[in-house]
Amino acid sequence: PGPPPVWSSSSAWSPEIHFILLFSRQGKLRLQKWYTTLPDKEKKKIIREIVQIILSRNQKTSSFVDWKDLKLVYKRYASLYFCCAIEDQDNELLTLEVVHRYVELLDRYFGNVCELDIIFNFEKAYFILDEFIIGGEVQETSKRSAVKAIEDSDMLQETVEEYMNKPAF
Repeated sequence: PGPPPVWSSSSAWSPEIHFILLFSRQGKLRLQKWYTTLPDKEKKKIIREIVQIILSRNQKTSSFVDWKDLKLVYKRYASLYFCCAIEDQDNELLTLEVVHRYVELLDRYFGNVCELDIIFNFEKAYFILDEFIIGGEVQETSKRSAVKAIEDSDMLQETVEEYMNKPAF
């Protein structure tokens, strides 16, 4: 029957994410992760534009927006919007699953995550994201593995802090 199909590096199973934005209903940016290199001025302009587009949309409309040559996929959880920019041909529903998995990871770590958790523990929110997505592609689909890596990191940090706080004789 011939050789098995060859999957390209940009597989249909994982969307290619250009950036992820988390922002409040008031439009305050809480987290941003860019997988595409852009000047800071351009990033700020994009953030302003996307926040305005999404906040001005009716809540009953689709969570997908065609934007320039990309597609925006977003979902609101409590007071935060989670927004990903993906390639036009990427699967929006898979991207919604990626967003939901990130929220699940945050929930698992923080115990019912809220906006204040992100504000006061932003380094943990970034760490969790980096355990899950690298270079704009999903790396770890197992919640258990991702959370274990985060807990191991916390344990290491606590051990280092205890060691550094011991008096030297």
